[in-house]
Amino acid sequence: MGTIRYRSPWLSGLMLTSLGLVIVTGANASRAAAQEKAVVIPTPATDVTSDQKSSEVAVLAGGCFWGVQGVYQHVKGVSSAVSGYAGGQKSTAQYEIVGRGGSGHAESVQITFDPRQISYGRVLQIFFSVVHDPTQLNRQGPDVGPQYRSAIFPANAEQEKTARAYLAQLSQARAFKAPIVTTIEPERPFFPAEAYHQDYLTRNPRNPYIVINDLPKIESLKRVFPDLYQAAPVLVSSR
Repeated sequence: MGTIRYRSPWLSGLMLTSLGLVIVTGANASRAAAQEKAVVIPTPATDVTSDQKSSEVAVLAGGCFWGVQGVYQHVKGVSSAVSGYAGGQKSTAQYEIVGRGGSGHAESVQITFDPRQISYGRVLQIFFSVVHDPTQLNRQGPDVGPQYRSAIFPANAEQEKTARAYLAQLSQARAFKAPIVTTIEPERPFFPAEAYHQDYLTRNPRNPYIVINDLPKIESLKRVFPDLYQAAPVLVSSR
């Protein structure tokens, strides 16, 4: 696709006939590339215990929130995945402002999950393995800027301990070819994004941006974590 980008939500229906072959070919190539990029990594040696809780929340940033949300909506044990912003102030938690790159926010996803079915550590394992590339600094794929940084926003001290231990474990194991640049940013509130960003991957599966950048992540989830994959996504619109 060269430098052509279809990041704008208002271009979701764009599928020009003259580009049909390019899009299909690119998508197929992208799926193969994504499968190569998905990294098989060890489970966390340190994890959060469930303590009989039925619900816990994780907030993660790994590039455009369309794909991050889309992946976790297909994970067993996840009851909700909401796109939004974290890292900045409430007054700047708006797409147009965040997109300028100076708000302090990162496009993030708030994941509500049942720790009896999937642990916080396993949520992080998916994050590092198939959701994004944690070695890319202030960017992810075609999207560039601090608003697309790799970041973990722990909800409590136990999550922060687990995240830091896992980063150290992956670095020591040299799980990636380059250093991990993921930041851990505690005590940062999460703000839901605008309604038109929610369930974007499911609602716009033919958007070229989604086809090239995000649908391969769903395939990687299914391939690398078959025990955690669920075909039917958990949608915000169905809540």
